[in-house]
Amino acid sequence: MEVVGEMKHRKFGTHNQAVAGVIEALLMVALVSVVISMIQLIYIPQIMEQKEAEHMDLVSNQFSMMKSMIDIQAMTRSSAPISSMITLGSRELPYFITSGSFGEVRTQESITSKIDVDQGSLFVQPLTSIIYQSQNAYFVDQTYILEGGGIIVKQSTGEPVMRADPSIQVVNGSWIQINFSFPIIRGVFGKNLTSGEGKCFIRTNWSQGDTFKFPPIGSGTINSINISTQYPNAWNESLSGMLENNVYYKEGLSYVKITRKDKDIHLRIDYYYILTQIGQGWIK
Repeated sequence: MEVVGEMKHRKFGTHNQAVAGVIEALLMVALVSVVISMIQLIYIPQIMEQKEAEHMDLVSNQFSMMKSMIDIQAMTRSSAPISSMITLGSRELPYFITSGSFGEVRTQESITSKIDVDQGSLFVQPLTSIIYQSQNAYFVDQTYILEGGGIIVKQSTGEPVMRADPSIQVVNGSWIQINFSFPIIRGVFGKNLTSGEGKCFIRTNWSQGDTFKFPPIGSGTINSINISTQYPNAWNESLSGMLENNVYYKEGLSYVKITRKDKDIHLRIDYYYILTQIGQGWIK
């Protein structure tokens, strides 16, 4: 009887240890699950937001580089093509539940966006653009617009701002001299849009251009220079820094106007066509 009792006691002890081992394993699994959940819910969104913010900074630098290349093509009047790279998106993190970001690049021509002198009676040209639009999962979406030679940044909230001024030179003496050089983007059909998360190339080349000189604004022949755009606040911010009180803009208007205030304004406009192809497989 004692032997049997002893055997029963040993059997009960082994069962106790097995149950304790299972509970310990379950607790370890639960602890690991809690740690992973905390990382997934708290730290991963912060990491991904920072990653997408860095990508937006990269796109900003790439747009600045593209603007510089187009400015060089305008100055040299070279028809030799130059390729600029834009990184469309960023990839997701491995081993965690994350979403990658995507982007779209396109050329845009709008009949409502234009530059005209004296209500278009003397001069009118379209204000065209190259646009990058992000589709972020964590960071605020941003749109970069190369328009009239300037770079405009627009967020899903807030007013658009001019990140890089257009190629406008202002000499303020006994009169004001404005030299304005701007590109007219001409997209190629079938090569004017791409989207995704990888890298894309934008090929640009100078085509042709012309120069116009106008009588002084305020002399009676010309009354104003009008810039009609989807981003009047950004243009107003940029031009007001150069021309101060010679710029007229009112919130809600779709244009910015340059008018004479104290001095005559002499205007010279250099415009040029930039043929633009987006993506691989160039069309001659």
